[in-house]
Amino acid sequence: MLAAAALSGCGQAGSANDSAKRHDGNAIKRHYGRIVFDPCTLSTPYTSGTIAAQCTQFEVPENAAEPKGRKLKLNLAWLPATDEAGVAEDPVFFLAGGPGQAATESWPTVDAAFREVRKHRHIVLVDQRGTGKSSPLACRDASGENQPHRDEAAQFDAAVQAVEHCARQLKVDASRFTTSDAIADLDAVRAAIGAAKIDLVGVSYGTRVAQQYATRYPQHTRSVVLDGVVPNELVLGSEHARNLDNALALQFKLCQQIPACRARFGGEPREQLRQLMARLQTPVEVDYRDPHTGEQKRAPISAVQVGMLTRMFSYAPEAASLLPLVLNEADQGRYAPLMALSKMIENQLNDELNYGMQLSVICAEDVDLLKPDPSDADTVIGDAMSKTLVAQCKAWPTGQRPKDFHAPFKSSLPTLLLSGELDPVTPPRYGDQVVKHLTNGRHLILRGQGHGALRIGCTPKLLGQFVETADAKKLDARCLDTLGYVPPFVSFNGWEP
Repeated sequence: MLAAAALSGCGQAGSANDSAKRHDGNAIKRHYGRIVFDPCTLSTPYTSGTIAAQCTQFEVPENAAEPKGRKLKLNLAWLPATDEAGVAEDPVFFLAGGPGQAATESWPTVDAAFREVRKHRHIVLVDQRGTGKSSPLACRDASGENQPHRDEAAQFDAAVQAVEHCARQLKVDASRFTTSDAIADLDAVRAAIGAAKIDLVGVSYGTRVAQQYATRYPQHTRSVVLDGVVPNELVLGSEHARNLDNALALQFKLCQQIPACRARFGGEPREQLRQLMARLQTPVEVDYRDPHTGEQKRAPISAVQVGMLTRMFSYAPEAASLLPLVLNEADQGRYAPLMALSKMIENQLNDELNYGMQLSVICAEDVDLLKPDPSDADTVIGDAMSKTLVAQCKAWPTGQRPKDFHAPFKSSLPTLLLSGELDPVTPPRYGDQVVKHLTNGRHLILRGQGHGALRIGCTPKLLGQFVETADAKKLDARCLDTLGYVPPFVSFNGWEP
């Protein structure tokens, strides 16, 4: 996956609000425009430490066309600028990925990337409706990720039945949880804090949100950062399988260029993976150590698990460097390392992703355009994901997208695009596709990197410079030339010296 100038009590934009007010004689509250915040902390089980912030709930209509109808409460967090003596007027809105991740929950993993940005700008985090504490649509059993030991047909049936069950339990209109609804929420928050313009930083699916907002509200947008670019034209889910295989080909090629890796794993890691998944079409019982409790357990492992682990580990080069070793161990019949890692990923996905919100987005915006592609058949994850989405959307409340929703993002707004060379889900060609239509855009490709570039190398410095100047073309990005490749593990002792 993830705002600036506080307003003083008299409502003057561009100055920090030092006159914290005490309500009810207890907690000190701060005002940002006409929104009142309470002190809070942001944290996640997958990062250390906590981050001090200001939090609140902000009410919006569930249906913007019915302002007097049912309301939703959005979860907001405000991270004041570290130097509030000279705060810029335009706040930064961080937009999380997924679809289904919450901005407040994703923030701890990217906080360090904004150290320069935050010196003179506040950060605003809005949990998109359906995520975090904004009427979450979790549907925890619907993704199928927690039942990977089943064969593909059984997993498909279980995933569809879980969505049918989840849809029957809804207490909100899930058809109103689309990207278009979300950008209306963002603009309502912008207006409430009194900011004439905002800066947008979107990650992965958040780049779709950023492009849609900038298209709908260009007068309120100062600059845009797209990290892991999703073109407006893209049908979500349509190219996942091929993108993954292309990234794996590049990652496995690194092994062949390192003598120790080539000697340890042979010449065809991809073929080894193919044969392993073929054997595990019939699940195998495995003894493994639970990565969370340390307990010794026994459970079946299947080809579905291997595919899921391969897909998720390929997102980050540090994790991808483990793949040749873990897959080779499994190929030799030693499945425990693969099983333990897959359990770790399953739990994290269930904790971080609100699958119902993902369905609200994809069912309304993409699924009718999702067409079978024969070339998916021989890929690691095949066409199971797209088939499951199509079936699930038949049972899920489905909204509508604007007629021009999938039109290319064409803009003169200052825009910085970031891509990882080895990204398995939003490859660099997506950024190249989008930047063609941006007269003030620039696309930076980070060598040897995967999905998500904000924290890598000197990118935080470049991010700070871009938000400060709103000029991507004048950035001196030569510092990125020092980035290299993460070598594959050849043993569990680590990389070769």
